[in-house]
Formats: sequence, C-alpha cells, structure tokens
Amino acid sequence: MERYVLVDHTADMMVKAFGNTLEECFGNAAYALFDQTVDLSDIGTCEETDIRVSGIDDEDRLYSFLSEMLFIEDADNLILKEFDVRFEGEDVVCHARGETLNRAKHRIKSEVKAVTYHMMEIDRDAPSVTVLFDV
Repeated sequence: MERYVLVDHTADMMVKAFGNTLEECFGNAAYALFDQTVDLSDIGTCEETDIRVSGIDDEDRLYSFLSEMLFIEDADNLILKEFDVRFEGEDVVCHARGETLNRAKHRIKSEVKAVTYHMMEIDRDAPSVTVLFDV
C-alpha cells in the first residue's frame, strides 16, 4: 500500500496520506512532508526525537503535529523518515528517527514554508488525511 499521493494543486503542494489507522496516516503525512523536501532514500535513522503536541480536534492536532515537524526541520536541521505515532487523549505523541541534513550528501527537492488548514480533510472511517503545504 502506498503511504501517500500528491494531489494536483495549482500553486501549493497537496498530499493525501493513508494508513491502517489515523495515527499511521499522521505519520505518513509527516513522511510526505519530509519526502517532498529531501530525497529520503539517502537519509539514515541514527538520530531520534520525541514530539508531543495537542489540539482541540483532529484537524488542529494534524496541523500542530506537521507544523512541529516543519519547525524541527528548520530549527534543528533534522530530517525525519520513521514515525511511531500514537494518540493520548488530545495529544499526538511521536517517536521519530532520521538524521541531520548534510547538503553535500543529501539531495534537496523543494522547500515547504508552512502547513495550512486550507482544504484539510481527515477521514477516520477509511483512514486518510489530506493536507496542503505552502511552498
């Protein structure tokens, strides 16, 4: 099963992420975020980080989670590719693995500037999440 697909969109980048559970969809959306910025095939998993964000509903949690991922990429130069996501009440808890970006070694694809609420969709019945990234 594919983790995510790109959805045609005029100016920005839209992805629809799939999984067996909503938690897996959140992880695959994070994978899509990083996969669209850097070629993940060259990224190792020697560094680990733990993330906890909260939100008032599924959309708010997804927005907070992906925004935190973008912050980690920008602030720590950390590119993540493995995500173990679980929900604890209103919180999204994630243990993620990846490595520090090395511009001499890793191939940069594009820059995601922000996560948006625009056109965001979350389907709990047939687990998937659709999110638009501002590029």
